[in-house]
Amino acid sequence: MSRGEWITRATIWLALGCYFVAEAIRLRSPRAEGWRRAARGCWTLGCAAYLAHVVAAFGSYHGWSHAAAYRDTARQTKELFGWDWGGGLFANYFFTFCWVVDVADWWRRGLEGRALRPRWLSMLWHGFLFFMVFNATVVFGHGPARWLGIAGCGVLVFFFLAAQKRNRMA
Repeated sequence: MSRGEWITRATIWLALGCYFVAEAIRLRSPRAEGWRRAARGCWTLGCAAYLAHVVAAFGSYHGWSHAAAYRDTARQTKELFGWDWGGGLFANYFFTFCWVVDVADWWRRGLEGRALRPRWLSMLWHGFLFFMVFNATVVFGHGPARWLGIAGCGVLVFFFLAAQKRNRMA
């Protein structure tokens, strides 16, 4: 495994680990300040690791070429679904943009400010993130990545359902 491939893999594992931990904290302990601070730190570290992953992937796998990344995305989509389309790359660009904006917003508003976000917007945002992570790990993932993605996504679904139950009972 080349150095670039190792960095690409290590940074996405760190990003995914931080995503799963931050989301589990957010869903399990949304009001405790210490936990919110820990979630924000994990969220920020996860975003930074994801940005490092994007840079490493573009440098190591795609030769800094958007066209090469598009072709590779199309190839993977065709292998899985029979559809020669690389448009999923634009969903990744949007995901990257949104995660950076979300981190900046969380730091700008402070720990309390994030809770003031409209519920529909929070649900839409976290639903999109979950969709992207599920697709990256479970749908397009292979071997241990797929199984860890299933486990991480399963834990988040469990925490989400438990949070919904707590909210109904409150």
